[in-house]
Amino acid sequence: MNTQTEVKVEYTNLVEMQEDSCRKYAQNSLYGTKKSGTFEWITYQEFAEKVDQFRGGLASLGVGKDDKVAIISKNTVPWAVSSYATFGLEAQFVPMYETQLTKDWEYICEDSGTKVLLAANPEIYEKVKEFPKKLEKLEAVILLEGNADEQTLTYDTLLKKGQEQATPSRKPDYESEMGMLYTSGTTGKPKGVLLTHHNALFIVSSATQAFQLSHQDRSLSFLPWAHSFGQLAEVHMLIKSGCSAGLVEDVTELVDDMALVKPTIFYAVPRVYNRIFDRLNGQIQEKPQIIQNLFRAGLKHAKREREGETLGFPDSLTLTLARKIIFKKILARFGGRMRIAVSGASALSAEVAEFVNDLGISVMEAYGLSENFAALTGNLPGARKFGSVGRPLPGVRIEIDSSVEGSKEEDGEVVAYGENIMKGYHNLPDQTRSTLNESHGLRTGDLGHLDEDGFLFITGRIKEQYKLENGKFVAPAPLEEELKLSPFINQAMIYGLNREYNVALIVADMEIVKQFADEKGFTGSDVELLQLPEIREQFKKQIESHSTSFKNFERIENFNLLDEEWSTDNGMLTPTMKVKRSVIEEKFKENIVSLYS
Repeated sequence: MNTQTEVKVEYTNLVEMQEDSCRKYAQNSLYGTKKSGTFEWITYQEFAEKVDQFRGGLASLGVGKDDKVAIISKNTVPWAVSSYATFGLEAQFVPMYETQLTKDWEYICEDSGTKVLLAANPEIYEKVKEFPKKLEKLEAVILLEGNADEQTLTYDTLLKKGQEQATPSRKPDYESEMGMLYTSGTTGKPKGVLLTHHNALFIVSSATQAFQLSHQDRSLSFLPWAHSFGQLAEVHMLIKSGCSAGLVEDVTELVDDMALVKPTIFYAVPRVYNRIFDRLNGQIQEKPQIIQNLFRAGLKHAKREREGETLGFPDSLTLTLARKIIFKKILARFGGRMRIAVSGASALSAEVAEFVNDLGISVMEAYGLSENFAALTGNLPGARKFGSVGRPLPGVRIEIDSSVEGSKEEDGEVVAYGENIMKGYHNLPDQTRSTLNESHGLRTGDLGHLDEDGFLFITGRIKEQYKLENGKFVAPAPLEEELKLSPFINQAMIYGLNREYNVALIVADMEIVKQFADEKGFTGSDVELLQLPEIREQFKKQIESHSTSFKNFERIENFNLLDEEWSTDNGMLTPTMKVKRSVIEEKFKENIVSLYS
């Protein structure tokens, strides 16, 4: 499906964009940082001054054209300042996650040829301060925040140097590289995705146009900016549009922060929306029956209204009461101003999307990869279809390569075209050639299809799908995501390569399991509870109830329950929370084999 909408790109580099926004929105709030229970805000003008100063500080270290400045940090004002200071020296920015292993930081610094490394805090600084002795090109490590001795170079020191020795910004060429985003590395080592100022400016212009952002919009930022989705939305798109964002310090305080920041737009991954779905449903179940009935009737009639049905007086009155008595209180907990909730990075259940939407928050699921700077398609105001990831954004074209087989007849590999497609992978010419076709189309590795209205449906990953013994293809991700909607199931991985049927490793939500056990009078350790026949029977019911929309050969015939959550700390998840299948398969090899005996 081709989109004919023109994308107007106003700038030739991100430096021009940032400087123009800081002039236009000088007194507007940009980023808010939580201190003593309230958010303190920096204005666009103050941000511009910090960028100018830090650019001078980096220049004093010899940073210049095409040098690499890397950062290990969560979302902070210094993160955003550092990125634009780097761009203003025609240098390249390389972000990393705080949750990555030290060996990953070292690999990325070496692979990218990092010259200056920025460390978020003293704990990270201690882990990386010796890197310059091991890495040929790394010359300096800078501490961004926290106490330091006199020998340690700090963010504040460089700001002061830049203030004393002003360095005018240089303007990179349109096609020059703005930096690298390293992929999560679910298989093998992370790959550096080379992105240009052209790539960034094109998708920033396309997405801000599509989502109709304005300087009055505010978000609550917790998606890591080392990930393409978070960086696009809450650094570059935000600055281009004159928006503002509160920076989340602790994700456990996310809902409390919403009430303080009052966002109009919210960017999150499906896991967050799934938790909202689970918790709200759980809380409603504890209310009097009359409130439960009104809540469910309200959602039912909101859906009918959304689908264009005219409600009769009794149903219309019920919906009005539900909105005033229940929905309004729920929305107030999210700040009371939210108009759009954008979901990306993985598949969002249509059930969850409709639930959040019918409460009164418009849910827009989008789709993209690091290789195209986060965005290719999106459900947009006035053009949504739940279960899909939307239509191509302005200036983007999507094709389906039907020569690639999938579990569904209409599926093929999703191939994307647009000016946001990466330049290639850093130092990996063979992988670049296998990922970009002769027309510079991006072979996404995702299975999907376009419907008659041009909406894209993603149904799995090519490298994750497998054949059963009977030759049928299984794409496990859709059922795994559906299973996680059960309050009992925290995580799931399905397996069945060359086997007669599928099995699953299920990480239990032990909080819910213990509640269930208490109600039934069961006692024991976590492991003992998961071995009880009654507990297994409850999980079996949960699995069956969440598998009804799947074909028989796609369903799970046997499963094992685990009590330890997969995480980045135990090496089971990537920093972007993707399951490392090969690692889990190896660790639980005997566990999986036992499910077939």
